[in-house]
Amino acid sequence: MIPMLAVIAVLAQDPSGTLIVTNKAAGTASIIDVAAGRVLAELPTGDGPHEVVASSNGRTAVVTNYGAQTGGNTLTVIDVAGRRVARTIDLGQYTRPHGAAFLPGDSIVAVTSETTRNVVLVRVADGSVVRALPTGEPGSHMLAVTADGSRIYTGNIPTGNISEIDVASGARTRTFSVPPQPEAVTVSGDGAEVWAGSNAQGSVSVVMTRDGSATTVLSGLGWPYRILLTPDGRRALVPDYRGGSLRIVDRATRAEQARVALSGPQGIAVSADSRFAFVSLPNDDAIAVVDLDGARVIRQLPAGSRPDGIAWVR
Repeated sequence: MIPMLAVIAVLAQDPSGTLIVTNKAAGTASIIDVAAGRVLAELPTGDGPHEVVASSNGRTAVVTNYGAQTGGNTLTVIDVAGRRVARTIDLGQYTRPHGAAFLPGDSIVAVTSETTRNVVLVRVADGSVVRALPTGEPGSHMLAVTADGSRIYTGNIPTGNISEIDVASGARTRTFSVPPQPEAVTVSGDGAEVWAGSNAQGSVSVVMTRDGSATTVLSGLGWPYRILLTPDGRRALVPDYRGGSLRIVDRATRAEQARVALSGPQGIAVSADSRFAFVSLPNDDAIAVVDLDGARVIRQLPAGSRPDGIAWVR
């Protein structure tokens, strides 16, 4: 007989929480119960929803409606617990919203406006654009924010660089050159390291913000679609869309730890305990749940048509 404490310990290690997933082809967002393995709701968004970000308390999610043939200019605000669309925010002139992140306090969300070369700061409660922060470059697609909210970094695909924006002053303070077509971008909580994926040569670079030096730490990828650092700071996770795998990298040594085979992985989120990654699989209309310690897929969850951006909340 297995001792009860052992059973409880095993159960406690199972993935749980809630996922919010954008479905690009369907123009919807799915709310998924991870433990139950089922879709709780599929909510309408604007055209071409690409990315989604959740507030730190898990109550609110914001979807960026990038658009399809014509540029989108709206955000869909989701009441996660209520499983409903709370409101739609019209960004007016700020078209092609894409990358997004909440600033500390959860009242303001920062969103790239790719066509206008800005990061716009939007008050979620009333939908007002508080400020537009110029990136100074075209094609600012994804963004990353330091834990204290003082700096924002954007990957500028056409110009092969990363913009650093000081939030307090609203000024672009520096640019960092990286290999061509940087799309995926993330920053360590302390702002010391910016990780960027370069599509043209299938590589990942790390920029040390102290002196701006950039070093290629991973190569041979087909398309480093996104990059995410785990909350414990131990790993970098890179879904390789064209390479058909999730690359798991030791952050300290910059060495690849493992490679998990997946069909066309795109968006990625990770649990707060850094044990599980959730990866969208648009080819399968599903979400892969990856045990990072074991470097293996432990289950798939259903999603809508062509899932992409993904956020996890408790």
